[in-house]
Amino acid sequence: MLHDKSIICFGGEDWWYHHPHSKNHLMRRFARAGNKVIFVNSISMGLAPLKSKELAPRIARKLKSYAKFARTTDEGITVVSPAVIPFFGHRVLTVANRRLLTAQIAGLGRRRGLSRPILWIAIPTAVEVIGRLNESLVIYHVSDKYDANTMDHTTDPAFIRSLHERAIAAADLIFYSSRKLLAEATEGLERSYLLEQAVDFDHWSRISRGEIRVADEIAGIPGPRIGYFGAIEPWLVDQELIKQAASERPAWNWIFIGNKSRGLEIEHLPNVHFLPPVSYQDLPNYAAGFDVCVLPWNTEVPFTSYGSAIKVREYLASGKPVVISPLPEYESMSKVLRIGRSRDQFLQLVAEALREEGTAPAQARQDAVRGGTWDARAEWASDLIERALREKAEPAFSADR
Repeated sequence: MLHDKSIICFGGEDWWYHHPHSKNHLMRRFARAGNKVIFVNSISMGLAPLKSKELAPRIARKLKSYAKFARTTDEGITVVSPAVIPFFGHRVLTVANRRLLTAQIAGLGRRRGLSRPILWIAIPTAVEVIGRLNESLVIYHVSDKYDANTMDHTTDPAFIRSLHERAIAAADLIFYSSRKLLAEATEGLERSYLLEQAVDFDHWSRISRGEIRVADEIAGIPGPRIGYFGAIEPWLVDQELIKQAASERPAWNWIFIGNKSRGLEIEHLPNVHFLPPVSYQDLPNYAAGFDVCVLPWNTEVPFTSYGSAIKVREYLASGKPVVISPLPEYESMSKVLRIGRSRDQFLQLVAEALREEGTAPAQARQDAVRGGTWDARAEWASDLIERALREKAEPAFSADR
């Protein structure tokens, strides 16, 4: 495992997001192994559209994050929310943001004793700091199809694409979070790797061992319970599927746990229940009450189709039956996942999952993810990083010798 190094990670999400993302899991493990880590909360890719109902809530959440500025986690990670101007694409503002970020993060790094940090970037707008933090290595972690996300901000997709291309060109290592993202890559392929999502297997397998009790909020909802946790966006969740289920299968109760955006059309359906975000530590107590775990995403949205939702592996580790919308990332696991390729088929597969008997299917689901832990992913990434650092440290070959 990587040891005695300095890491500055620019995340695409905030550290405090209720459901840990891949950078959260990996940085925790690097910190536990004796590395100094600064995690920079998302500097965003711009403000949401003015007409968006989420503009004000997102500004409020970001202001709360700014108020924390720098905090230290139990593992010793410094988490910071730097001040930036949330507009991108204008030359003057780009220069201002570059100076703001560099001054804040470089100063914090000095105070925390970081030296020649590994720069781990997971958002294109952080490309401006490359070459300005005396970094020893640059890692670009491509977690999304960034220029396809036109729902959350008003920044020109062409500008986002240009930042992405600059990051690809500058990176020593490029990690892609999904197979579809890697398959469509055209530059830097010799430095590119699939960094698969993983799972904290021990945390989620407690459900199958019967070691935890079902949360009261779930126990109070009649079964059968069809459960989901994570982001709840109008464009992400297939609301037409949920409406169809409410009409055709009124006895099923759908449970959504997480941050609920405004503008949903399914809030008032009698058999759809929304619960607020739950801490990662407690989330298995809620999933333990699901009869079927689902990922009812609208994969006709181009941005969504590149997803590699961590929750799918967490569902599998629980042993519960899992029904998902079709995602290229999870086609290779179709033997342990039920993949609904139409709304009718999705509901048929949920009904089939509710009738499932025996322990063999649950065992197969858990076996499929048992070895793919975050510890294993961190070890794998560490090996690549160590090798890249050695290669950069080696003197260039001279033909005169």
